Amino acid sequence: MFADVVPYLRYHNALGTGRPQSLTPLLPEGLVGNLTGGFPFFGGAIVLILGVLTLGSDYGWGTLKTLFTQRPGRLHVFAAKLLALAIALVPFVLLVFVIGGVASYLVAQRENAAVDWPSLSLVIRGFAASWFLLAVWAALGVLLAVVTRGTALAIGIGILWALVVEGLVSALFDETSLLRPLIKLFLRANGYSLVQGLGGALDASDNGPGSFSGPFVDGAQAALVLGAYLIGFVALSASILRRRDVA
Repeated sequence: MFADVVPYLRYHNALGTGRPQSLTPLLPEGLVGNLTGGFPFFGGAIVLILGVLTLGSDYGWGTLKTLFTQRPGRLHVFAAKLLALAIALVPFVLLVFVIGGVASYLVAQRENAAVDWPSLSLVIRGFAASWFLLAVWAALGVLLAVVTRGTALAIGIGILWALVVEGLVSALFDETSLLRPLIKLFLRANGYSLVQGLGGALDASDNGPGSFSGPFVDGAQAALVLGAYLIGFVALSASILRRRDVA
């Protein structure tokens, strides 16, 4: 909807924006960049909820106590849930790419444009980057579920973090030269920087709550920062789950 349909309507001035729009991102040649630009914020906020439900629901149902009083141990159960969550993110990304591919093909046919698909290597890199971004946000959801021992509060904190901290606070920092470098430590900033090398997020300054205009960092640095977040979220969740009473 937001990667193809709305931009296509804007291209035909159907939304009354009055601004010229480029058709290139909506064509098959711009498929990877167009789709990956939605994962650093919108896709991340959605799978954060999935991460919360993966573990938080067991607190609400009272099933963790049963699991932990039997074999295998706590960390074994936790690792199995993380593995299941990681696998579940694969069809999530795949579905987005398939639907996006069909949409871009239909746009090209309707506009009589050339159908030039991106290279297989670019598609694989885009798929891997998208999955990686979702994994980081899902791990944050798991951590919030463990800390709050439930789902409702964890989801509320997660959405608040995505909208207020990653959105409003980073926008406020962007207006202050002293605080501007701190934006480079935010999840969203590194996420957009990671997909920028794939052609995504070249202009996310008018992207609703996911708007981002910089500063961008190097792709390698973005991958390292996001990897550190992922490891930190998982390690902290495992430590709390292993030491704290689940009752």
